[in-house]
Amino acid sequence: MYLVKTPQFIQKHFPNFTWKVPSRDPVIYLTFDDGPVPEVTPWVLDQLAQHNAKATFFCVGNNVRKYPEVFQEVLEGGHTIGNHTYSHLNAWNTENLDYFHDVRRCATLTDAGLFRPPYGKLKPKQAQFLQRHYHIVMWDVLSGDFDQQITPEQCLQNVVRNAGPGSIVVFHDSIKASERMRYALPRVLEHFSQLGYRFQNLAHLETPALHLLRQTA
Repeated sequence: MYLVKTPQFIQKHFPNFTWKVPSRDPVIYLTFDDGPVPEVTPWVLDQLAQHNAKATFFCVGNNVRKYPEVFQEVLEGGHTIGNHTYSHLNAWNTENLDYFHDVRRCATLTDAGLFRPPYGKLKPKQAQFLQRHYHIVMWDVLSGDFDQQITPEQCLQNVVRNAGPGSIVVFHDSIKASERMRYALPRVLEHFSQLGYRFQNLAHLETPALHLLRQTA
């Protein structure tokens, strides 16, 4: 089970995580987890380019290692990179030290100051340590594109009905999510563009101080 719209009480309970960007301006922050993969990511980049949209890609380190040319395409598109662990680990099922090593392994490939835990799961001590070195980014709208039980139209409506100014929206540039994401993404871009929205990345969240901390971790 998952929540399409992250409730305010959850956001307030974890104030050190970024759930959305406070804004009255018509800006949406699209994010893509689990890539890069050659079967999906280049298509996503093409869709974004058609709308002059910038996004943030939370990359799995092992995919960056396997597909460096696709990773380079993301960078050349002017998008922001985030760390999504090397092995897409579930933090709740992983010893802390093993988890930190996996995050660090991804960092050597991505040099990213933003971090999103797979499945949105972190133990308290893991969160305490990682937020000293990374800006932890969650979301306020989950498209559900990974859910094989929903239709592509439901995936689209999850975003259209719940996103607004400053929303951080999650899609996945993965094979598993591809069918629903390929239907929803171009329609989300078109819908919100017609409403006057812009699509920006989260580069402003990565500060030089975080970068220096990460290098000395």
